[in-house]
Amino acid sequence: MKKLSVLFGFLLIAAALFAGGAKDQNAGELVVYGSCEEEHLAAVCAEFENLTGVKTTFQRLSTGEVFTKIEEEKGNPSADVWFGGTTDPYNMAARKGLLMPYKAENAKHLVGSQFKDKDDNWHGIYRGILGFFWNKEELARLKIQPPKDWDDLLKPEYKGLISFANPNTAGTGKLIVNTIVQMRGEKAAMEYFKALDKNIAQYTKSGSGPSKLVPTGEIVIGIGFLHDVVYQIVDNGYDNIGMTAPASGTSYEIGATAIFKGAKNIDNAKKFIEYALSPACVNLAQKNGAYQFLVIDNAKPVEAAVKAGLDKIETIVYDFDDAAANGPKYVKAFFETIANDSRVKTK
Repeated sequence: MKKLSVLFGFLLIAAALFAGGAKDQNAGELVVYGSCEEEHLAAVCAEFENLTGVKTTFQRLSTGEVFTKIEEEKGNPSADVWFGGTTDPYNMAARKGLLMPYKAENAKHLVGSQFKDKDDNWHGIYRGILGFFWNKEELARLKIQPPKDWDDLLKPEYKGLISFANPNTAGTGKLIVNTIVQMRGEKAAMEYFKALDKNIAQYTKSGSGPSKLVPTGEIVIGIGFLHDVVYQIVDNGYDNIGMTAPASGTSYEIGATAIFKGAKNIDNAKKFIEYALSPACVNLAQKNGAYQFLVIDNAKPVEAAVKAGLDKIETIVYDFDDAAANGPKYVKAFFETIANDSRVKTK
């Protein structure tokens, strides 16, 4: 009986959401800024357009780029919705009044209260875990062991071998900075990054950048989301990558979606949020190289992530409020720290 009730409820939502169908020539438009991988973003936007008839265009930008862009546009955004990417920049945007609160009907399927903003400025669509990964062939050639914990990354034998995302351009980089601050305190965290910078080969523009460089040997060790590594193994066939979660603890991202305040296509933006929180959208992720854990209760489990053991990883209690309030200060301190110590290496 419960299954029938759930099914009936979903059909009612679907009927309301997709009224008019793909043949509706008056369905209007929608512009999406997406901070997930482009393959995933393109599939989501194409399926939304197919289901609703809404002409949907998108641009792939890192979360840092989106935040900077909408902040500069000052309430007159050139896009309607934001899809994917870590919530730290979303929270920064919410604090500046750049997002429009929307109480989504499909939010009732979220598996925990932490997966949406308390004021409904954003809703979670997936969860990704931060960890280390390495090129097994290169480590064997260099005759060094892979890292097991954060302090291992400071070893002198790792000099010039490590990469993670630039905190100015990527939410992943911001998350790494905030994570170390929350685990160690700000002063100790900056001392850590000062030491780690000596081993950094480059800070990539996007969060997934290191996962693309490690399999080819351009970078030997990466810090980033482990689901990006699963993509390289499952979709690209790389079997030369090892990965682990830091032994002393790690954090996680909540990938989010939100409506920009001042969006020109509000009704279609609301439809998109409902769609983003539906199985019709969420199940597309693992079909398009995105293996993050899902955060709604009516979608299919991500088999590749479970097979890789990512469901067994324990995470710290990440303080999203502190990251939103003080994250920009921590990132500024990070750049001041590494600028005083060495060059900034970006790609």
